[in-house]
Amino acid sequence: MAKTIQVRVDDHLKDSADKLFSSLGLDTSTAIRMFLVASMEASGIPFQIKRCTDRDFNIREAIERRQSGERFYSIEECIAEMDNAIAEGVNYATV
Repeated sequence: MAKTIQVRVDDHLKDSADKLFSSLGLDTSTAIRMFLVASMEASGIPFQIKRCTDRDFNIREAIERRQSGERFYSIEECIAEMDNAIAEGVNYATV
């Protein structure tokens, strides 16, 4: 037998969540069920779901290329790229 969970949230949060989950190919009910199942499997908060931005993808790709041994920057280019990323708000600790 299925049980119903009711949660009260403000209209803006609900609309924003619906749009986010829709962009991930989910409806809000499915996203909540996924969270509950994963929470039980992890015995805690299991994950963070978010869309990757192109910038995140490009940074991860560059890191993977560098870790595979590819060298593609001079010191000056490397510093300029880091300065640009920092100006855009990139946090390398989370990449």
